[in-house]
Amino acid sequence: MQVRELAIAGAFEFTPDIHTDQRGLFVAPYQEMEFATAVGHSFSVAQLNYSRSARGVIRGPHFTRTPPGQSKYVYCAGGHALDVVLDTRVGSPTFGQWDSVELGNGSFRAVYFPLGVAHSFVAMQDETVMAYMVSSGYVAEQELAVYPLDEALGLPWPKDITPVLSPRDREAPTLAEALAAGLLPRYGDCVPFRPSAAATENPEEEHLHA
Repeated sequence: MQVRELAIAGAFEFTPDIHTDQRGLFVAPYQEMEFATAVGHSFSVAQLNYSRSARGVIRGPHFTRTPPGQSKYVYCAGGHALDVVLDTRVGSPTFGQWDSVELGNGSFRAVYFPLGVAHSFVAMQDETVMAYMVSSGYVAEQELAVYPLDEALGLPWPKDITPVLSPRDREAPTLAEALAAGLLPRYGDCVPFRPSAAATENPEEEHLHA
């Protein structure tokens, strides 16, 4: 498995090895030992989420009020998605910045989102399936979002899609509005992370950043 830290500190991309033979393939998108070595702690799974989206659907950016906070491990089990990591941690050196990774399309890449970092993605084709492990269960009043088309953020949504948003995401505040309302997590309240010197870069991946 190849591991690389993204431009948002504490967020990582994991690219597993794919084993193929005449029967098909086998892949392990999450591997505890490699995860803990890179991130500096294990991942405690409280819930597994699954979504299926049509082309153009944008979900997020979503994050959980911190504390208690919620970390996520996300991969695309079918289809093709552009996954976006947005730093919403007030006081972070990369606050308001983003990074992105293309998921699915045969790669089985995964992305880890630490506490306080918002997750969003756009489905690049119909029947895009996203699966993600989360560190805490769903509590509606703790779930927050920012507006995905906020021009100040400039998130990297492809120009050739027509965005499809839920009412919740369409009505979400901009990042500046969320900051003014005191909705964003503070950097100091997020779990410390340890960047890995052993994390390696995959030069063949498609990778975008602000």
